[in-house]
Amino acid sequence: MAFAAISRDACRGVLAVLRKLPPNARKRWPDLSPREVAAQAEKQGVEAMSVANINEYMNKLSSLFNWAVKEELIHRNPACGLRIVETQMARDKRLPFAMWQLQRIFDAPVYRGCRNDENGYACQGKNRPRRARFWIPLIALWGGLRQGEICQMLTSDVREIDGILCFVVSATEGDGKRLKTAASYRVVPVHPELLRIGLAKYVDDRRRAKDERLFPDLSEDSLGLYSGKFSKWFARFLISCDAISDRTCFHAFRHRFRDGLREAKIDRDVALTLGGWTTSPGAGAVADSYGQGYSPKLLYGAISTITYPGLDLSHLHTQPIDG
Repeated sequence: MAFAAISRDACRGVLAVLRKLPPNARKRWPDLSPREVAAQAEKQGVEAMSVANINEYMNKLSSLFNWAVKEELIHRNPACGLRIVETQMARDKRLPFAMWQLQRIFDAPVYRGCRNDENGYACQGKNRPRRARFWIPLIALWGGLRQGEICQMLTSDVREIDGILCFVVSATEGDGKRLKTAASYRVVPVHPELLRIGLAKYVDDRRRAKDERLFPDLSEDSLGLYSGKFSKWFARFLISCDAISDRTCFHAFRHRFRDGLREAKIDRDVALTLGGWTTSPGAGAVADSYGQGYSPKLLYGAISTITYPGLDLSHLHTQPIDG
């Protein structure tokens, strides 16, 4: 269809389909068209993608038409302003973990001593394994990384840059990783608390074992995501340690990290760069080109000031690391 033949009604039709499409629609129904997927999802009662994602798709469509207008292929943008009005404030969607929740999470058997970190993670025991279920919540709290970013990490994604151990959040063609936005590409220095708990040793152990993946005990789900099975486990884990509450889930670590940045009075551009919320002028996407944006030293100085008063993790500082 020629650009000039696309009407505003057609763009409204695109928005109507998007409102019914679930996340990962192509993977769930690879042989169906978007309209067919929307109909199937509605029939099965599958929850649609978020309003933010829908609007992001419409923004991209509108940007394409803006380009066509500049190139004089069309006279107006038929998708201009088409979006869903967000009626719920972002702060009302999810909450950060409260201190009582963090205390219960990190006092659970998987952090104090459990039977094992598989089916026996909620049972007190003598074993203290440090694998995915141990590290991923800690990295989310002290590094602000998204669940998917952590679960898909390779051992090579944790490395020294200018003498500072950092998480390199990136994705390249063929590595099986995916990121939410362009701003997600970033370097995040490892917080001193993670160093005290022994993250550097864990990474060295994975390298000595020649593990390509940082968390080799995680496996892909049916959608090819390393975070899928972990996400389901974490929901059960919150119930097991009585830390569940309305409007909190794994993403609440990221909200708590953002509050930690605010309370530490970190410069806003630096804070947004650390969290991958935006790429502001001068900040840059530094994951693959370390000469751009803020230096690891500056970022380390900023992230090191984050504290969570009332949260005592000293019981993790000298824990032996099992297999």
